[in-house]
Amino acid sequence: MAKITDKEIREKLAVRGPESLSDAELVSIIVQDGGAGESALELAERVLSSAGGSLSRLGGMDLRQLRMVAGLGVKRAAWLAAALELGGRLKREEAVEAQVIAGNQDVVAMFRPLLAELAHEEFWVLYLTTANRVLDRVRVSQGGVSATIVDHKLIVKRAVELLASSMVLVHNHPSGAAHPSPEDLAVTEKLRQAASLFDIAVLDHLIISREAHYSFRQEGLLNE
Repeated sequence: MAKITDKEIREKLAVRGPESLSDAELVSIIVQDGGAGESALELAERVLSSAGGSLSRLGGMDLRQLRMVAGLGVKRAAWLAAALELGGRLKREEAVEAQVIAGNQDVVAMFRPLLAELAHEEFWVLYLTTANRVLDRVRVSQGGVSATIVDHKLIVKRAVELLASSMVLVHNHPSGAAHPSPEDLAVTEKLRQAASLFDIAVLDHLIISREAHYSFRQEGLLNE
């Protein structure tokens, strides 16, 4: 069966919309041509293959890494990097606009675009009203949970200032493993005890990695 041509991909986009295109077909639209007798689609498939077929991993590649894909070149690497960054900014903007938290999946959707691809740890606190409406979200440390934490008094002070009824703790694991460390457990309990003095609940602590997430509440670690 003959492969779809670059012209046919463009026609498919025009007639059926971008949602009808595969990942490789979308990348081929961006790179435009393969050069040296190669189609844009063939180059796009090679680019995706270099990222293990994952758009998420491709989005984590910088311009230097994209240029190293054979045949991509500086100009096409720049086009692709710009398109990927626009997609990332859209996800982050949508995440910021979320106003009400109905469950831990909403928190994951809010923070995954911010945290999943980072090479360092960040620790955030999401402050909520009694109706789980977002009052504020604050990055309270950067670099590592055990090393840079997290002054629990400042975190609770901010909750009191906002008249928050509850908060959700969120941090990432760049290693890819979402399971909590002993330090994660200790930090969570310390914050839970400090917040309880002001009748402020810690609803959950979510650990986000590139491939997964871990909810303390779902795993029974925050149940009374």
